[in-house]
Amino acid sequence: MAESVAGRVFSVLDAFVDAPGTLRLTEIARRTGLPVPTALRLVRELVAWGGLERAADGSYRLGTRVRTLGAAAPCPRGLLSTALPALTVLTARTGGHADVAIPADGTALCLVTGERLPLHATAAGKVLLAHGLGTPRTDGDPTGTDTVTGTDSGSRTGSGRGVGVRHTPYTVTAPGVLGAQLARVRATGLAEAHEEYRLGELSLAAPVFRDGTALGALSLTAPTAARPGRLAPAVREAAATVSRALAG
Repeated sequence: MAESVAGRVFSVLDAFVDAPGTLRLTEIARRTGLPVPTALRLVRELVAWGGLERAADGSYRLGTRVRTLGAAAPCPRGLLSTALPALTVLTARTGGHADVAIPADGTALCLVTGERLPLHATAAGKVLLAHGLGTPRTDGDPTGTDTVTGTDSGSRTGSGRGVGVRHTPYTVTAPGVLGAQLARVRATGLAEAHEEYRLGELSLAAPVFRDGTALGALSLTAPTAARPGRLAPAVREAAATVSRALAG
């Protein structure tokens, strides 16, 4: 049975999951398995609706309509609205971008932007993994790797055994290394990722709790020139502020 029109539209939007910001039409067609003319027609319709935006170089990114819908999606008892004041302060204080993420379909869903981040390659994702929140996606990785245990039949990078997709040369793909990182996150209450998802980007994150149970991760993204030691206290303080507000 042929795939429905709605199914093809959803597949175009799904192509942007774990995408590096923008995608060209040929990459959208490759990720969806659609013929280029069909992909172009659907992309144009999504641009007209506001679901996609066309960048100056001709590539495409998720549009404001999708981000608005993502921000409006239900989340644990008003987590986003509770976190927004602390996120605003953290952004102004550091000059980075602050967000709060929850587990969603094997990714870390950022509630402010609606972006989905890989669990193993970002600070927010590592916080979620460290606290047992969410199960990593494997459909985007042809090896079928389990991000936590590293049980697979090979590695996308050809290194034998690995964890998840290598997004940059600095992405952690050794299960033992990731396991040690998650243990450190649980011990220190802070996760870091240096250019593991995007080059030139540093992210830090701390867990957000309600009644002692982790609900999500408060994260900060900044250029790699920023000093993690100076940003870490601000991230921890913002996460603690949100946790207190949730308790209240």
